[in-house]
Amino acid sequence: MSITRAEVEALLETLTLPDGRSLGASGLVRALVVEGGTVRFVIEVDPAEARAMEPVRAMAEARLRALPGIQAVQVAMTAHSAPKAPPTLKVGGHPTPQAGPLAVPGVARIIAVASGKGGVGKSTVAANLAVALAREGRRTGLLDADIYGPSQPRMMGVTGRPASPDGKTILPLEGHGVTMMSIGLMMREGEAVVWRGPMLMGALQQMLFQVKWGDLDVLVVDLPPGTGDVQLTLCQKTPLAGAIVVCTPQDVALLDARKGIDMFRKLGTPIFGLVENMSTHLCSNCGHEEHIFGHGGVAREAEALGVPLLAEIPLHIDIRRSGDAGVPVVVAAPEGPQARAFRDLARGLIASGAV
Repeated sequence: MSITRAEVEALLETLTLPDGRSLGASGLVRALVVEGGTVRFVIEVDPAEARAMEPVRAMAEARLRALPGIQAVQVAMTAHSAPKAPPTLKVGGHPTPQAGPLAVPGVARIIAVASGKGGVGKSTVAANLAVALAREGRRTGLLDADIYGPSQPRMMGVTGRPASPDGKTILPLEGHGVTMMSIGLMMREGEAVVWRGPMLMGALQQMLFQVKWGDLDVLVVDLPPGTGDVQLTLCQKTPLAGAIVVCTPQDVALLDARKGIDMFRKLGTPIFGLVENMSTHLCSNCGHEEHIFGHGGVAREAEALGVPLLAEIPLHIDIRRSGDAGVPVVVAAPEGPQARAFRDLARGLIASGAV
């Protein structure tokens, strides 16, 4: 049985630093990755404290190796020096004037994952789709453009603040083979983003054009719900290959999905199709199938709107648990039916030439 991120974090809470603080709560643990039986992270310390912190590093490594399910542990220690700290990067602010849509350097295609309303699992679909595409051999990036409610750092198990060597360029982080950037990585945990529209647009422009994405076959953009400033900015600032609209089967969600599709059509963005999330529920005890949110509504809507139904994603506790643990279900249970639904979505997009 594989170790979970929560178990690793709980163990780090029990380790005590020389000053009496808990290692887990100290903020010194960076880039924590828990994949299967492998755990790796960095302890970032002041150079003057490096010698005193070495026993803590060694203890963390030893304690983790003793846990059931652990196959490999990598605990590195890096020292940062305040006088040589990189320039401060300001995030947000008014967008830079732009003559028209510009391609993001190094990125071949951009796919927007959108929804008409919140709570339909759009971010879950975006995370699992990005990882599934990476596992199919596509060089994939994931941009969390949900400025007010960024959830991709938690879903992808990515921690730490992206570096900026010059105060302008942003170096993204990586999780599960996907290059990732989110406004959530630039803010303190629990800190609210209280910005007006221009600052949202400026932040999105920064994350598109100041992030050093490298060479990507596809950049998956997790949009906020609705039809507001961020969606408009994305469509106007850079050409999109197309959009995927995520919806649940109930009528109230379909009403908002129609608005999302109408928005993309007005902006000239191709619609790849609809994804029905929480499509059906199989009881984990008895196997009974139940359509909690209705059945067939998204398929009928897709037919009426003249767009494909790309996938039907089941409602299952493993998808929720894996997202909370920072390991998307396509990684946590790659052979299960839940992962298969996302994998088929990725393969369908590849087969159609969308990616």
